[in-house]
Amino acid sequence: MNQHQEVPDEWPGKRIGLPAAGPRSIGRLGRRLIALAIDWGFAVVVSIAFFNYDAFATLGVFVAAQIVVLITTNGSFGHLITGMRVVPLAGGYLGIWRPVVRTLLMALVIPAVIWDGDQRGMHDRIAGTLLVRR
Repeated sequence: MNQHQEVPDEWPGKRIGLPAAGPRSIGRLGRRLIALAIDWGFAVVVSIAFFNYDAFATLGVFVAAQIVVLITTNGSFGHLITGMRVVPLAGGYLGIWRPVVRTLLMALVIPAVIWDGDQRGMHDRIAGTLLVRR
């Protein structure tokens, strides 16, 4: 951050010890929406190519890709392209259960659109994860 820029008194992630901007700050809504569009677009292309664009197949591809790529790279295709990653709140290894729980809750939609003051969706809170900038 430029030394002449003022840091606001409150920002998403402050209560959990994250910086206001830059690496490890909370991934903001714009990046999240772009990442989601990229991930859903990937699922649609695969669904068209292999399943004649079936809605359930698209959702299945989306869920499978999220879980596999989160486990292997700590971020979905969209997260990585937009400069974000998923990390455990407590630090350490993301593991397998967190990506599975996070993704299944995100596929239900409602948990992903209920946010707290730190801009963490219910799916992230339940899984104990953060979506942060790289």
